[in-house]
Amino acid sequence: MKNSKPVVIHWFRRDLRLHDNKGLYQALNSGYPVIPLFIFDDDILNALPGNDHRVAFIYQVLQDINQELEKHGRGLLVRKGKPVSVLASLCAENNVRAVYCNEDHEPYGRTRDGEVSRVLKNSGVDFHSHLDHLVMHKDAVLVSPENQQPYRVFTPYSRAWKAKLTEDHLKYYPSEDHLKNFFLPLQESFPTAKMLGFIPSEKQAPPLAIDESLIRNYHETRDFPFLEGTSRLGVHLRFGTVSIRELVRKALQWNETFLNELIWREFYAMLLWHYPHIVNQSFKPGYDRIEWRNNEDEFKSWMVGKTGYPMVDAGMRQLNETGYMHNRVRMVVASFLSKHLLIDWRWGEAYFAEKLFDYELSSNNGGWQWSAGTGSDAAPYFRIFNPAAQQKKFDPDQKYIREWIPELDTANYPAPVVDHRQARERCLKTYKKALGP
Repeated sequence: MKNSKPVVIHWFRRDLRLHDNKGLYQALNSGYPVIPLFIFDDDILNALPGNDHRVAFIYQVLQDINQELEKHGRGLLVRKGKPVSVLASLCAENNVRAVYCNEDHEPYGRTRDGEVSRVLKNSGVDFHSHLDHLVMHKDAVLVSPENQQPYRVFTPYSRAWKAKLTEDHLKYYPSEDHLKNFFLPLQESFPTAKMLGFIPSEKQAPPLAIDESLIRNYHETRDFPFLEGTSRLGVHLRFGTVSIRELVRKALQWNETFLNELIWREFYAMLLWHYPHIVNQSFKPGYDRIEWRNNEDEFKSWMVGKTGYPMVDAGMRQLNETGYMHNRVRMVVASFLSKHLLIDWRWGEAYFAEKLFDYELSSNNGGWQWSAGTGSDAAPYFRIFNPAAQQKKFDPDQKYIREWIPELDTANYPAPVVDHRQARERCLKTYKKALGP
């Protein structure tokens, strides 16, 4: 494609929607036509299987965006490669004045954007990045703004977050009203999945639906895995097919418990920004002295849902088959791996990263470190979930576990890989030894 007319680029990443998109809105109001661009990043894709269900989800969403743009005589440009190379080539082929996008708080995204910004500016192209996937900036809610000291505990953070929230944080950006400003890239056809090297996945993400009744009752239903009591919006938040500002606006009206869950996501994102070491290390350094058993046979039993603990096994089977696991069950499963089996939480975190539709580094890491007791706001290490007690409380009629374990109560279901009481004592002893007196 060749074009001498001045244009700007909006680079879609984790903001895959045409409505209420801050970065897109700014691009569309720049005074120049906009080239809408998505890049399938080789640095990310090369670590994934060709039939990864998240990639298939992204591809379907991009098709939907392209079809919407076609109604306006426009189209979406899709490329595959290293972002810095793709953007440099597009800028060389076109009279690009600026590249617009929305921020990414994860370490890889920050490094990538720094490199892209430097290369573009050396070519005289501006790089504009806007906060869109979170409500609060990384340094907006701090214990001490003077020395940039972040909160390390959720409850005071959430109070401060709510106190700082203003209407401006939840402003609506009507990007969908300006689609006429899109520049059509020389009739390029939308690439097929085969052209991009992707294989369709049988796993389907839940449809985007903001259910008012469900959210209003969220505090009463969210802990019971046999109910349709959670929003299933995680994947849509992860990839930006829903606006976080829209969800917070609704949560403020409908349910504080649901709002708090959205703030947990902000809390974990803030922690990852300020403490990037937590990707590979415990938040609390002393916990890296834990002597994990890391029994590979037991890890395999956990992965396939054959530990002999029904709540754990049902959760793992649900994850493997659907790419989703109920939030309450995630805590039980993670606690069981790290404390009952004394397997490094990083093993479990990596497995979730491979399987979850809604995988988000900061939230996944934060959840695992909370369950393992190694995180900033973790429960005391001696608080160990009893899977049987959790099942009795949250799945009393065994509806959930029987849905995923048809062989329950038969000789085909395995005996427990570990005794709860013995495992608890072993865990306490191991953690105490690592942490000292």
